[in-house]
Amino acid sequence: MKKLLSVLLLLVAPFAHAWGNEGHRIINRLAASTLPADAPDFLRSPDALNLIEYLGPEPDRWRSPAEPELVAAQAPEHFIDLEDADALGALPHKRFDFLALAYAAHKDPTKIGLQPWEATEVWERLKAALREYRNLKAAGKSTHEVEQAALFYAGWLGHYVGDAAQPLHTSIQYNGWVGANPNSYTTEHKIHWLFEGTFVAANITPEMVAPKMTAAHAVDGDFFTNYITYLRNSNTYVEKVYQLEKAGGFTGKGSPDSREFTASRLAVGASMLRDLIYTAWIDSATYVPDPYAPKVPIAK
Repeated sequence: MKKLLSVLLLLVAPFAHAWGNEGHRIINRLAASTLPADAPDFLRSPDALNLIEYLGPEPDRWRSPAEPELVAAQAPEHFIDLEDADALGALPHKRFDFLALAYAAHKDPTKIGLQPWEATEVWERLKAALREYRNLKAAGKSTHEVEQAALFYAGWLGHYVGDAAQPLHTSIQYNGWVGANPNSYTTEHKIHWLFEGTFVAANITPEMVAPKMTAAHAVDGDFFTNYITYLRNSNTYVEKVYQLEKAGGFTGKGSPDSREFTASRLAVGASMLRDLIYTAWIDSATYVPDPYAPKVPIAK
């Protein structure tokens, strides 16, 4: 059994880390280290930066065949094939509404991907934790435990936001071109890891990514709608990845164009993560009645 497990681990290793350990760490650390000054101190402390950075690759640590039930449950949360998702019509905000939509069309939602729903749910966990932080702080109570929860959610969120900045996580063209191929792009199942793992680890540094980040701001409007727009923008770069690979851009040191493109995509992920963490903080100030508070009858 141990020998079989070792073989399985070797087989899945190249696909186990979207953006690789290095890319996810770059995204998470840059996001946390550039939060606006009015974000709470506990989100910006040296210990917080280290923890949020460490948690960048965390969901990929849940993809070992040693935990098959966990793999089956959360592997679809790392991607969405927008071509197949859009064929079902307008995408609903809630995960189970999407599952019902897919099953009604006789499609397997785990093959389409659940990325935006997972990101939405983790972001709402973060917002809820930050709201509790505000409540405890206002009541003069300890906030230590809720701070740890919020840091975990922020780091966890970073993984999916980072994945969504990688164009191949948004398309059926995720690892070798399928269908009509007039431009003779690679059909080998190597491009995904070559781009996001091997090339990033060997060539991209935080110092290359940081200057490409946008200015920090809160994101206006509905989270899910904004996140789908973010995914769609990433999807527009799918063919660019294949063009760069065809030109040898991910071999060895690649090319100035491939290094520029890759650093820019990582910067998009880091900027979006920072802005979503900050938005969760801003939105957590909105008063929400306690749904479990006893109902007091109104006197007549």
